[in-house]
Amino acid sequence: MPVFTSGRGRAPSWCQMQYYDIERLEVGDVHTYGRDGAMEKLIVGAGSGLLRVAGREIAVEEGANVDIGPGDDSFAVLVVDVPMVLIRMCGAWGEECGGSGLFRGEHSDQPHDRGDAVDYEKHTNFDSHYHDCDEYWILYEGRARVVTEGRAFEVEAGDCMATGMGFHHDMAQVYQPVRAVYFETTLEGQKRRGHLWDHTHGSAQPRMERV
Repeated sequence: MPVFTSGRGRAPSWCQMQYYDIERLEVGDVHTYGRDGAMEKLIVGAGSGLLRVAGREIAVEEGANVDIGPGDDSFAVLVVDVPMVLIRMCGAWGEECGGSGLFRGEHSDQPHDRGDAVDYEKHTNFDSHYHDCDEYWILYEGRARVVTEGRAFEVEAGDCMATGMGFHHDMAQVYQPVRAVYFETTLEGQKRRGHLWDHTHGSAQPRMERV
């Protein structure tokens, strides 16, 4: 099952991102987090504040992307200036990864994109694509229908969709505006970055064991 929720042991066994959490912090909140994975990444989905990572204080705002090194036992939220959404990802991935960051999804009455052709109803400007790595979408707002491994799934805030290397994936319908994180883990094969399409980059070679 490529869609799962936050909690240890819920990710498919092949996933390099083994655990995630969505922390919602209010002004005045402070908290220290112990390490949960060999590798960790933090992305700020909304708000702003001050973190302490590896003994350094870091001012962060929406879109900030922070890696927690293997030698760092913990990190802390010291100040929340504006209510913050902090997406925390833990696991075991390599040093050479694809991209990571924030994205939004919205309904479109006149969808258009550069992706590969699809045979399902679609009302977004997302493109059907694949990667030379695994990819994770973590929704922290909204509801949508996503497609991966040739199957459609209904997802909502709190859900994660994991797509193995080489499988086409897409966001076909958005029922409520989506805000989400994407995280592309260790690059493999030709190690090409970004969205790949059959019609431009050659036929996808999905890792069939990653389902």
